[in-house]
Amino acid sequence: MRPTVLAVLIALALPSVALARVSNPHPGAVSSVVAKAIGDPARQADVSNDGRRKIAAVMTFAEVKPGQKVLELIPGSGYFTRVFSAIVGSKGHVYALWPNEYAKEDADDLAGSQKLAADPHYANVSVLAQPANQLSVPEPVDLVFTSQNYHDYPDKFMGKVDPAVLNKQVFDALKPGGLWVIIDHVAPAGSGMADTDTLHRIDPAIVKKQVEAAGFVFDGESDALRNPHDPHTIKVFDKSIRGHTDQFIYRFRKPATK
Repeated sequence: MRPTVLAVLIALALPSVALARVSNPHPGAVSSVVAKAIGDPARQADVSNDGRRKIAAVMTFAEVKPGQKVLELIPGSGYFTRVFSAIVGSKGHVYALWPNEYAKEDADDLAGSQKLAADPHYANVSVLAQPANQLSVPEPVDLVFTSQNYHDYPDKFMGKVDPAVLNKQVFDALKPGGLWVIIDHVAPAGSGMADTDTLHRIDPAIVKKQVEAAGFVFDGESDALRNPHDPHTIKVFDKSIRGHTDQFIYRFRKPATK
């Protein structure tokens, strides 16, 4: 085989290999469900952000399925909540959890979550309010998910929640085999948690170490939200980088019982 032909074949094969590393084992079936959820007319106002936030890639990586129970920590504007709701459907449920301490700083978004849960279109969404260090759910869930907020928990305004406590409570909230998916802003390598309250960033390595210490198994990462042009040394709210920070997406799995 000539080198040029071999190179072409290798190039064609690489994307599918990369996809297999971060995708669900049955991407076709999941993609149709995700596509339908993203196309829900009720989330028309969110569409302009879908490209930037890579919603299809994130939902596929999180392996969300119809009928699942999802716990979303600090749901913000409800961007992800609306998609979770559409994917899990009437047989599933989405718990939007607002730690009391965070809710004091973001009363508008809390009110938004409550309004969303009161809408019949989102009848499968419930809002939970509880102390940041006392995470609990009404029933075991299949997925715990948080975007850009893991770094907040150890900060003063949240009561300096010990990551070991948070991750243990997430572990206990999940069904055996359940997933803990974390998206957050990347801090400089080796910085640990030094920048959580200043730059609102966290070193991915410390997150992985903390979560694995709680008994989780690292189950993969996605580079869908990575940005090599982010210097990692400026606040995530800086106008030069806001909305385009370098973000890691980690997936951890609670071991299934034997």
